[in-house]
Amino acid sequence: MSDKELARLDVLRDLDHQRLTASAASEILGLGRRQVLRLLKAYRTSGVGGLISKQRGRPSNRRKPEAVRTEALAIIGKRYADFGPTLTAEKLRELHAICLGRETVRVWMIEAGFWCERKKRRARGHQPRYWRDCVGELIQIDGSEHRWFEGRGRGRRSTSRHDAKTPP
Repeated sequence: MSDKELARLDVLRDLDHQRLTASAASEILGLGRRQVLRLLKAYRTSGVGGLISKQRGRPSNRRKPEAVRTEALAIIGKRYADFGPTLTAEKLRELHAICLGRETVRVWMIEAGFWCERKKRRARGHQPRYWRDCVGELIQIDGSEHRWFEGRGRGRRSTSRHDAKTPP
């Protein structure tokens, strides 16, 4: 049983033992009074099994037919294997008269291996730069003293103390 069904069970037990009223139980469960009474009737006749959803373990009523799925995947494999799900759904609709949602196409393409989720698709390109120990801390990566590097070196006059001591 799910957590939601277990919570319903506790409230319906209290209702069955008359520790709660139907109105109070409907407020706790967030259902209408008639819905709570229907659940109570199912609990009394079938026990705990009456509270479990009858749809559990069965395919969805909104599921697309398997023939449509196999036909769409065959077309995708032949022509649109390198397309994204949105463009693939558009092409199936325009050129093949198969109307599917973008998310349906995406799930089917992932299951068939034509598409990868974004997290799996992108590998890290570089190592992360770790936080510095102090705020504003900088690291000098290139300490070149050549003149070509930002005008540094002996050939340029500088106002820093180090360069003032060395002769030009």
